[in-house]
Amino acid sequence: MRALSRKTQTMGLIGWLVLAYIAAAIGAVASIEAASFYQSLQQPSWAPPAWLFGPMWTTLYGLMGIAAWLAWREPKARPALIVFVVQLALNALWSWLFFVWQMGAIAFIGTVALWVLILITLVMFWRLKPLAGVLLLPYLAWVSLACALTWSVWQLNPQVLG
Repeated sequence: MRALSRKTQTMGLIGWLVLAYIAAAIGAVASIEAASFYQSLQQPSWAPPAWLFGPMWTTLYGLMGIAAWLAWREPKARPALIVFVVQLALNALWSWLFFVWQMGAIAFIGTVALWVLILITLVMFWRLKPLAGVLLLPYLAWVSLACALTWSVWQLNPQVLG
């Protein structure tokens, strides 16, 4: 770990959490009507209930922010943090692709790309600070489910998600 003052570390933690929750807010704006839209879609039997998405994403964004902060504290973290920010932007874009623009195929491709970027980020963070990588494991698992769900919902609703 770099020698950072307590104030710098605290501000860093706040900064990374704020960045993660800004991405969440961008996605949330696109998701204002998501619950009713999601309920109107034909879904696979294994789809999680709509109420689970909010608490799950809130938790995951917190874990992402903490993981980024842990990585940021390490020397040579810049490349990993760049990948982290790119995946965070793609994460925010997904809600727009799926809920607002209703682009099923592009949303699915975006989810696959997001999964790959999360895995790369996880490995890069792990090499810097293993705990930072561990904190991204639930995110990778949830996006694995989201990838399968996006595919299934798109295939079940071609008339809506073209």
